[in-house]
Amino acid sequence: MPVLPAAPTRRAAAGIAPPLRRGTRSPAEDEPASGSSAERALRLLAVAAHEGRALPLAELAVRLGLPKATAHRLCSQLVESGHLARDIDERCYTVGPALRRLALDTLNHGVLRGLRHEVLAALVMRVGETCNFTTLDGAQVLYLDRVEAQWPLRLTLDVGSHVPLHCTASGKLLLAHRPEAEREALIGQLSLTRMTRHTLTTAKALRAECAAIAAGDHSCDREEFIAGLIAVAVPVRNAAGDVRAAVALHAPSARMSLAQAERQLPALKEAALRLGSLL
Repeated sequence: MPVLPAAPTRRAAAGIAPPLRRGTRSPAEDEPASGSSAERALRLLAVAAHEGRALPLAELAVRLGLPKATAHRLCSQLVESGHLARDIDERCYTVGPALRRLALDTLNHGVLRGLRHEVLAALVMRVGETCNFTTLDGAQVLYLDRVEAQWPLRLTLDVGSHVPLHCTASGKLLLAHRPEAEREALIGQLSLTRMTRHTLTTAKALRAECAAIAAGDHSCDREEFIAGLIAVAVPVRNAAGDVRAAVALHAPSARMSLAQAERQLPALKEAALRLGSLL
């Protein structure tokens, strides 16, 4: 289905930032603790984006070599500006909506975006149906790019649109590939609204679906979001092998059955490999 301040690299973007592996350090942590308030704020955001999880204030202070009071002041300012947000546990901080918007603007600009769009366009030519490139944005799916098939009957969603996690192929796939603790926290936030008679509306059913998706490495939308619309999605991995996005095909069930869509998985996986090199 149908993307974060200057200090993070282009991979340190809203949902496309690689999580910091345990025992490794982000580039910002290797810089000296001294510097202006702006430099400290940028380093703090770089660590938050690189890590991919909510970080306690005490851990941020230690990892950046800052006094706890200084780290608290910076976090408060960044929360106020929207670049950071408090997690469910209010002692922890994660990337905020302003940082995600900056990532979206960055990822939609320049050569890389054009190259990703070319991959999607070639995929649409091959499979004959609309394809999109998405990532996780909080508890929703964010459309990073999309190429429409040339059919009169189609669903149009603009780049920057959000769709639910629990009833879309990309959403369920991205949810399935999150660490268990994060996945459980996200499931706890979801309203699990019934969109069609096929929508999964219980946490138990959604957990079982996530387990099946992780095992099979692809996800299906069985008319769960919109009646008469099916979709399949595969993961897009970065160089470290982390799932940072998804590429999906969707089509009206009157034109393509789910079984026919699943036969396009090899083409989707080839495109996902190419897109992974362009994160």
